[in-house]
Amino acid sequence: MNEMINTILNRQTIRSYKSGQISDEQLDILMKAAKQAPSGRNGQPCHVRFVQNKEMLVEMNKDFKELVGYDTPAYTRWDVNPVYHNAPTFAVIFAENESYMDSGIMCENIVLAAEGLGLGTCIIASVGALFKENSEAGYKWRREWNIPESYKFQIAIAIGYPDEKPEWKPRFDDRIQVIK
Repeated sequence: MNEMINTILNRQTIRSYKSGQISDEQLDILMKAAKQAPSGRNGQPCHVRFVQNKEMLVEMNKDFKELVGYDTPAYTRWDVNPVYHNAPTFAVIFAENESYMDSGIMCENIVLAAEGLGLGTCIIASVGALFKENSEAGYKWRREWNIPESYKFQIAIAIGYPDEKPEWKPRFDDRIQVIK
């Protein structure tokens, strides 16, 4: 198989990261991969921020937990396993409208490029609760990250050097069919 197919077939969700930050070269490649993502009619509606400021991520996690509760089932160990999974880089994608298809394509470009660079990723939707309309905390982070207040949260990605190798989760063969 070629390298791209191997990258697609080998990517896994990583929820445990080493503390070291990704390199500037790796970050540059991830930004280029995001920029190259196709979009409907080349509208390029998605805006991505790669947050690498640890204090900012800790504060964002606190705001998230204040909003959703410290006993949220997915993040019961919020101090050990925050919404960004302690990844040193956290990409957040917003768009001028609900551009889920375009943001999904950009997200996939980023995670596949990361996999090709030996990095791990976790795609995260739950943090979107922080950015709902009329959320003071959401407006705060939009201002911090230079995102217009009217833009809609699309998806986020934890990125870093993997500190785990999870077992493969089953895939369901009956979900894929050929119609002739």
